[in-house]
Amino acid sequence: MPTYRAPVEETMFILCDVLGYQRHDNLPGFAEASPDVLAAILAEGAKLAENVMQPLNRVGDVEGCVRNADGTVTTPRGFREAYRQYCEGGWMGLSAPAEFGGQGLPYVVHSAVGEYLSSANMALMMYPGLTQGAIATILAHGTEEQKRRWLPRMVEGTWTGTMNLTEPHCGTDLGLLRTKAVPDGNGRYRISGQKIFISAGEHDLSENIVHLVLARIEGAPEGTKGISLFIVPKLRVDEAGNPAAPNGVSCGALEEKMGIHGNATCVMNYDEAEGYLLGAENGGLKAMFTMMNEARLGVGLQGHAVGEAAYQSAAAYARERLQGRSLSGPKAPERKADPIIVHPDIRRKLMTMRAFNEAGRALILWTALQADIAHRGQDEQERTKAQDHLALMTPVIKGVLTDKGFEHAVMAQQVFGGHGYIEEHGMSQFVRDARIAMIYEGANGIQALDLVGRKLPANGGRAAQAFFREVGDFCEAHRGDEKMTAYTKALKKGLNDLQAATLWLMQNAPQKPDNAGAASYDYMHLFGLVALGYMWGRMVRTAQEKLAGGADGDAGMMERKLVLGRFFMERIMPETAAHLARISAGAETMMALREEAF
Repeated sequence: MPTYRAPVEETMFILCDVLGYQRHDNLPGFAEASPDVLAAILAEGAKLAENVMQPLNRVGDVEGCVRNADGTVTTPRGFREAYRQYCEGGWMGLSAPAEFGGQGLPYVVHSAVGEYLSSANMALMMYPGLTQGAIATILAHGTEEQKRRWLPRMVEGTWTGTMNLTEPHCGTDLGLLRTKAVPDGNGRYRISGQKIFISAGEHDLSENIVHLVLARIEGAPEGTKGISLFIVPKLRVDEAGNPAAPNGVSCGALEEKMGIHGNATCVMNYDEAEGYLLGAENGGLKAMFTMMNEARLGVGLQGHAVGEAAYQSAAAYARERLQGRSLSGPKAPERKADPIIVHPDIRRKLMTMRAFNEAGRALILWTALQADIAHRGQDEQERTKAQDHLALMTPVIKGVLTDKGFEHAVMAQQVFGGHGYIEEHGMSQFVRDARIAMIYEGANGIQALDLVGRKLPANGGRAAQAFFREVGDFCEAHRGDEKMTAYTKALKKGLNDLQAATLWLMQNAPQKPDNAGAASYDYMHLFGLVALGYMWGRMVRTAQEKLAGGADGDAGMMERKLVLGRFFMERIMPETAAHLARISAGAETMMALREEAF
C-alpha cells in the first residue's frame, strides 16, 4: 500500500529561503502568516493529508461513487467525514476574504497546502478545489448582493461549487454550445440544456451545490460572443438564504471512467432551472476564464502532486526490494541480494522524478506568489509584471507538470516491476488518476497553442521577454562563480535554445500558421525545461549560501540540492536541443499526408 509524507521542510526551504516569502509582509495577509505561523499551518495541513485524506485514497478508487435511484450520488466510505474535518479546520477559506468568512491568507499558502492534500487524495480534493474556483469567479464578477448571498456558505464549505462548460457535441469549441437561458421577467433566467464531464456535479458532501453554467441567452450572437455565465444552484435559496425547493437540476448519469473514481463526474441536466446572470450579458467566457485559469493552475498542481506521491512510494519500494547485485560489487553482502536502489537504471528513474518534482514545486510556489502580488500588491508596475508572469506560466504549469506527473507515475510503476501492475500496491491508481490531468481544463495540446498563439505575443511579447531577461541576468550574475558554473552553463544553453525557438516562431509562424501549431507542444516543453532549470539555479545558489553559513543543521538537505540540481542540468536540460530541432523542422512533413492516408 502506498504511503505519503508531506514535504513540509522542502516547502519552507522554497518559500522562505529561495523565494523570500517574508519580504512580502507588506501585502495583505502575509503579516498574519509569518514564517512561524506558516510552518504551523503547513504542519497541520500535513497531518490532515497524511492521517485523514491519504488512507481514503484507495477506498475511493475501489468503491467509487454511486448514483442512486432518485438521482442523488453517494460518495465513497469516509469521504463525508474527511470533508467535514477539512471544512471545520477552515481549509476551504484559507485564502478567501475575511468579510465572507475566510482567513484572507496568501494564495501561495493555499497552494502549498493544496499540494499535500492532492498528493494524499486527488479525487476527494477535487470537491473543494472546484468550490474555490467558483468562489474566485463570484468574487471577481459577482454583484455585492450575489457575493453576500453565495460566498459565506461556500467559504465555510456548507455549499460547494462546480463549473459547467462541456456539452456532448462541444468541448474546447464553446462557441457551439446549445444550453439556453430564457429571461423570466423578474431578473432571473430559465436554464435548459445538458452538460457532461461535470466534476463534483452531484454528491452528498454539502447541503447545496452552486453550479456556474455557460449558456446562451435567447437572441444572443452566435459563437463565443453570445455566451453568458449563470449561477444555478441545485436547490433554490429562499429570502433568508437557506436551501429550499429543488431547482430543475439533476444528475442524469455518472461517467464510467479510467481514474479519479472517488470524484463524481456527472452528466448534468438543466430543465428550466432558475439561474442568475453572473457578470455581463454575453461576457460569460471572459468570466468563466477566471475559474478556468484558477483551475488550470490547480490541475498543474495535481499533476505535480500525484507524481510526488508516486515517487515517494517508488523510492520506499526501491530501498526494500531485493533483486540482483550491484554492478560494482555487493552492497548488502549479508543478504542474498541487494536492494534495487543500487542499480543505475532505478536511480535514473528516481532521480528524474525527484529532480522534476522539486523544481516543479518551486515553479508552482513562485507563480502562486506572483498571483498574490498581482491581486494584493499596491505598486501598479509590480502588479502588471506579476500578472504577466501568471498569464505566461499558467499554460506551462498546466501542460508540462501534468505531462510529467503522468510520465512519472508510469516511471514509478516501472520501479515496482510486475508488482506495479497489481492493484494492491496502488501504483496503477496513480497512473490512472494522473492521466485525467493532461485532459481536463483544456487538453495539453490546447495549453501549448494558448502559450504560442496568445500568451507569447501578448503585449508585444512583454511577459516572455521579461522572463528571458530574468533568467539571462541570473546566469550572467553567476558567470564568474566556479561553484555555479555547472548549473548556469547548462541553464544558459537551454535559454539560448528557447530564445532561438521563439525567434524561429516569429519569423515562420505569421506566414504559415501551421508552423506555430506544429511547434507548439515542443515549445511548451522547452519553455518548461528552462523555467524548471531556473528554479534549480535559484535553489542551488541558496543551498550553497546556506552551506557556506553553516546550514543550521540542514547540511544534508542542502547537499542533496546540489546533487539533484546537477543531475537536472546534466541529464535533463540537454533535451532543450531536441525540442529546438523539432520546432525548427516546421510543419511541412507533419501536414504532408492526405487525410485518407491515415
